Amino acid sequence: MTLLERLDRLGGAVGSLEQDGYRWDTGPTYTALPAVLRDLFRKSGRPLERELELVPVEPMRRHRFEDGVVLDLPSGSRAGQLDAVDAALGGGAGRAWVDYVHSFADSWDVLRRGYLERPWSPEHADREVRDLLRSRATQQRTVRKTFRDERLRALALTHAVVDGHDPRNVPAWMGLVDYVEQNFGTWTVPGGLGQLAGTLTRRLAERRVEVLLGTAARDLVLRDGRVVAVDTVSGPVDADVVVCAVDPRGLPALAGFVGRTMPALPPTMCHLGLEGDLPDLPHEVVLHGDPTLVVRTAGATGPTDPTDAAGPADGAAGGRAAWTVLARGRLAEDVLVALARRGLDVRGQVRTRVDRSPASWRSPGAARRTACCGRAAPRWPSGWAPRRRCPGCTRSGRTWPAAPGCRSSA
Repeated sequence: MTLLERLDRLGGAVGSLEQDGYRWDTGPTYTALPAVLRDLFRKSGRPLERELELVPVEPMRRHRFEDGVVLDLPSGSRAGQLDAVDAALGGGAGRAWVDYVHSFADSWDVLRRGYLERPWSPEHADREVRDLLRSRATQQRTVRKTFRDERLRALALTHAVVDGHDPRNVPAWMGLVDYVEQNFGTWTVPGGLGQLAGTLTRRLAERRVEVLLGTAARDLVLRDGRVVAVDTVSGPVDADVVVCAVDPRGLPALAGFVGRTMPALPPTMCHLGLEGDLPDLPHEVVLHGDPTLVVRTAGATGPTDPTDAAGPADGAAGGRAAWTVLARGRLAEDVLVALARRGLDVRGQVRTRVDRSPASWRSPGAARRTACCGRAAPRWPSGWAPRRRCPGCTRSGRTWPAAPGCRSSA
């Protein structure tokens, strides 16, 4: 097995950034499917528990709505969410919320068995899976019909908005993300989920996987209609099967498969190294409105040398903290100013900062998730996928549109 990586490190979206003694996750900061990680490590060698510590995130997320109401939403507990939503939004709101979330139990079961746990094949997919993936119901319409309370609507659309999608184009069944979080909880690694990249890199070396860093793929090489190699900046690499986990728009052989889609725009992101008197915040805080601001507080401070016995500190330590602020929507001012307007003024505590604009994410070949495109998305389940049009190639990752208006299953 050979792994081609454009960058000088492995990890893709899972990684970290260090500066001036602070470290931030550059991608996801938690997972709602810890069983997937445990299964991966168990089947490839030592169990995950011998490599990294997974801890539950509690509360999962704090929501601050435009009217000032604050909701600390628990993870992994239907009863806990019912009580929390009732306490924050009033009697009856909790029941409405948990009933909405539970309505995706069947969708989760259908997609888990027929789509998420095995490679997609139209020939072997049952009718339930095909009908669900082809459904035209949108999350926006479903949420508006279900809730009258604008705060519950904002709560239900959080993932779509934060991921950069227009809820009018997101399939209704994507509400199953809330179902997964409520049932399995959210989990992270003390000091940042980005440490997972280093752990997986070591595992690849142990399994003797050949890793070629700094090797960007330029295209797929086809012979007699089948993929036989990957054309890279260093020359062709022969292959029996290719798993494509990059943006297909950058590979001429695959670009036509996603011609009717567009990449989701990344958020404006600001990594902050803070020191001083800081508010005590949970793992993630969502400040609803326009723009929507997301504050993630799980960065690490202190020594960044992995051989240091003390290791990096998780979250705030000694009055120091590493925050990441994401902005979605109409942001017409500095992120720190927008944050201060929402009641979190840390301008006087900033010791270092790293700004990442949407344009900075658009390097050639960089993987970008596919935006939900509604009716404009290609109908994968109804007839074609790369391994049918392009034998020898299997897709993977969130850059591929797996179904009308949906993100990839992997």
